[in-house]
Amino acid sequence: MITLWLRGLLRERPLRLWGAATGIMLTVAFLALLLSFIASGNANMTRRAAASVPVDWQVLLGQNTTPAAAEQAIKAATAIKTLLPVQYADVASFTANTGGTVQTTGAGKVLGLPNGYRTAFPSEIRPLIGSPDGVVISQQTAANLHAAVGDMINIGRYGAASVLVTVAGVVDLPQADSLFQAVGAPKGLAPQAPPDNVLLLPQAQFDQLFAPQRLARPDTVKTELHIRLATVLPSDPGRAFALVGALANNVEARLSGGAVVGDTLGVTLDGARENALYAQALFLFLGLPGAILAATLTLSVASASAAQRQSEAALLRVRGASERLIVQLGAAEALTVGLVGTVLGLVLFVVLSPLLTGGLSGGWLAYLLPVLAGLSLALLAVLLPTYRAVRSSTVAAQRQAVGRVGVPLWQRLYLDLILLVVAAAEFWRSAAGGYQLVLAPEGVTKASIQLEAFVAPLALWLGGTLLGLRLLGWLLGKGRLTGLLRPFGGNLSATVASVLERQRPLLLRGAALVSLAGAFAVSTSIFNATYNDQARVDAVLTNGSDVTVTGNANNPAGPHLADLQKLPGVVKTQPLIHRFAYVGADLQDIYGIDAAHFTDVSRLADSYFKDITATQALDKLKATPNAIFVSQETVNDYQLSLGDTLKLRLLNAKTHLYSVVPFSLAGVVREFPTAPKDSFLVTNASYVAQMTGNPVAEVALLQISGNPQTVVSGAQQLLSGVPGIQVTDLAAVRGKIASGLTAVNLAGLSRIELAFAALLLAASTGLVLALGLSERRRTFTVLSALGAKASQLGAFLSGEALVVVGLGGAFGLALGLGVAQTLIKLLQGVFDPPPEALLLPWAYLVALLFSAGLSTWLALRWARAASARRVTEVLRAS
Repeated sequence: MITLWLRGLLRERPLRLWGAATGIMLTVAFLALLLSFIASGNANMTRRAAASVPVDWQVLLGQNTTPAAAEQAIKAATAIKTLLPVQYADVASFTANTGGTVQTTGAGKVLGLPNGYRTAFPSEIRPLIGSPDGVVISQQTAANLHAAVGDMINIGRYGAASVLVTVAGVVDLPQADSLFQAVGAPKGLAPQAPPDNVLLLPQAQFDQLFAPQRLARPDTVKTELHIRLATVLPSDPGRAFALVGALANNVEARLSGGAVVGDTLGVTLDGARENALYAQALFLFLGLPGAILAATLTLSVASASAAQRQSEAALLRVRGASERLIVQLGAAEALTVGLVGTVLGLVLFVVLSPLLTGGLSGGWLAYLLPVLAGLSLALLAVLLPTYRAVRSSTVAAQRQAVGRVGVPLWQRLYLDLILLVVAAAEFWRSAAGGYQLVLAPEGVTKASIQLEAFVAPLALWLGGTLLGLRLLGWLLGKGRLTGLLRPFGGNLSATVASVLERQRPLLLRGAALVSLAGAFAVSTSIFNATYNDQARVDAVLTNGSDVTVTGNANNPAGPHLADLQKLPGVVKTQPLIHRFAYVGADLQDIYGIDAAHFTDVSRLADSYFKDITATQALDKLKATPNAIFVSQETVNDYQLSLGDTLKLRLLNAKTHLYSVVPFSLAGVVREFPTAPKDSFLVTNASYVAQMTGNPVAEVALLQISGNPQTVVSGAQQLLSGVPGIQVTDLAAVRGKIASGLTAVNLAGLSRIELAFAALLLAASTGLVLALGLSERRRTFTVLSALGAKASQLGAFLSGEALVVVGLGGAFGLALGLGVAQTLIKLLQGVFDPPPEALLLPWAYLVALLFSAGLSTWLALRWARAASARRVTEVLRAS
């Protein structure tokens, strides 16, 4: 009996079965892909965080702790890959006599490095010129002393006489912040900037030169163990952070206070776990509504067949079937639909996962939870309506009753307006300031997402949809749609409007689903487009331009601008001066630009400046040669005001001395391309060149067209003989920066959402409309038998399509814009800098409109084909 029943359903009710199975398939595949996305994103963040750390641990040894004892304790606590001792010594000054002048710096640091250190920790030291072995000085120290390879430097030791060394090379210290971190200092009291003057010695030479200082001033010489861990980290950054922190605590406990662990890896994982929470927030904000919508589609497909199920149940009871048998038949249908939809969903997941998320991930949860959701949805969508049909399948209940439909409870309670007020209140609270979506206190293992943040978008999504249904219900009453229907119905417009009014509940249900699907598609596409644009802005902020060639004081990139301009793919070039200036005793980065042409190769956002736009800031620079923008921190530290004369000390190329240069304070700059996050200065390049006697720019910014890798390769080949030159492009920078969710494969999430949003909208417009129309094919067939023309039947079909797809889609578009704005406001932590406006993905929106139109056209064709069948055949099937 069950087999015969299922076979009959496949033959007579294929759309009902395959419609429900399609909804379950989309739900299962969508959930599986989202779970896989979160798992792969978390693993990727953990992996990138660990790879970005130059040294996992820097263990500061106490005066009475030997390196051997510390090494033994560390190896007992965890597996290690590399462990090397590094000596640190504070010195009073460095002095050099070069070019007939004597330069003396302030206090500095001397490091003693063991053999193999550069190989073990390659990202710590980048050779520029000369030999990396022997005595080497940092790039900034070389600039301060005007020292080059072969020059003599006098080291002013504490508690001992000064000593001379000969420079063998000049190096850059890319990870100076972590290399010179104040291990063990209370948080907030450690100096934020690394030392300006650094000299590196081989360990044997360091031991020889600083043995007297160690005896006289042991507080100025310390030993650190630099360690690379071999511990296998969990894929989740939060659990990895907790594990690394526990291991560090174990080491300190084993050494009984004789050492302090500088947990650089833990600090990096601490930031990564916040990104992981943002990834989960994105899943809930952007992904979960899609899964709910797919489930709602399945339920709508089932509800569209409610009258059909009731008729079938009544007919089975008349023919002697028991309630138990009818429920068993419904259970068989539910199990069949659930298994088919779930299997197809998992197959779709396996096929799409390599394309959308980079491969199968997520473990058993990526399979188990979607399977359970799919089977549960099948029972809810099929078995429950069957049980209800059995309970109400009496002969009297099957008589068609015509009457007025009551006002829904939510309309009487004004639930739509209440939800919109709640959404507005929550959005205002978030915009008022002090709001944090993710709570991940630094150094604290426990982290969480503020669940109340989901109130605003959810309330807006539901409240906006209900308000649209209220307006649509009003339009359907008293023939108000007659004017809109006239292009389709002509003289039958009033009749069609009257028929649509009687079908109000069914039309409102379909329009609601289309509105929700449209809002989901529009909001996610706008959010993803805005995110991708801001990710590029973030990359430009870090890199400066499409391709950036970075030199240094000894080997600047500016002299090669003409040759770089000739490279294939280079459209425009601009020089960028990057030097250092003393603001009082504080050494800060200073950037000199050509204000008239800087935006030809780079991008400036209004948010980079305080109280003025980027255009106004550039106009100020163009109007005043010595105008300068400084950071807010500098304004606060030195109590500066607009228009003040700011006297900076810059290195003069002719005298090789720092001379005072006056500037006029034009405003506050928060961020600037290639600049650090803390204090820096921005001014006119021409003024800096004039006052320092050095017009050469250290950096070259290139705007390109075509493949950036071609330009990068060409620039590297062109400048291969220039030591210390670096060539970077936006793609490489985006892979390294870790602001917000840059480390997450949001492109994969975007593809998941946008593809499924299009499918869900097409299914909502096409499948639901086709089901509703096929359920009413008896009416259309009778009209056809009574002599109705094809154009007249088409008026009824087009009227339903206008209400369900046209008006429902219009409400969805307006709602999607509002939800997108809310999402971007609530997810500000994702963006750095925050976006200035929404970015509309016109190509995707046009494709979305096309898919909805195509599915609607197919549904109308289906309905017309159904109405063309013979009368006896339709009536018998009904």
